Amino acid sequence: QVQLVESGGGLVQPGGSLRLSCVASGSILSNQFVAWYRQAPGKQRDLVAAITSGGRRDYADSVKGRFTISRDNAKSTVYLQMNSLKPEDTAVYYCRLFLDGSAWWGQGTQVTVSS
Repeated sequence: QVQLVESGGGLVQPGGSLRLSCVASGSILSNQFVAWYRQAPGKQRDLVAAITSGGRRDYADSVKGRFTISRDNAKSTVYLQMNSLKPEDTAVYYCRLFLDGSAWWGQGTQVTVSS
């Protein structure tokens, strides 16, 4: 059973920063395809950023230049560094691991950007 745990969410003021973490058990996250999604209340779940097994990174247009996805294989962790946060970034953020033909979701972590 794959265990995928997210953390790092919270309340932050506009213009602030947060770093989200996605940790997988047994070092299975290393060199795998991982993506971050977000879902605001009443809206669909949208892709935010992704990192491939080869280290290629892609971002949604709405977060380019502000968010950075990265990986630490030694810690079996993928991060999402979120800078210059805006109220419209408020959502539950989820990581997704693609492994052995299956996709695994984290439990989600709430990010609220508000004054």
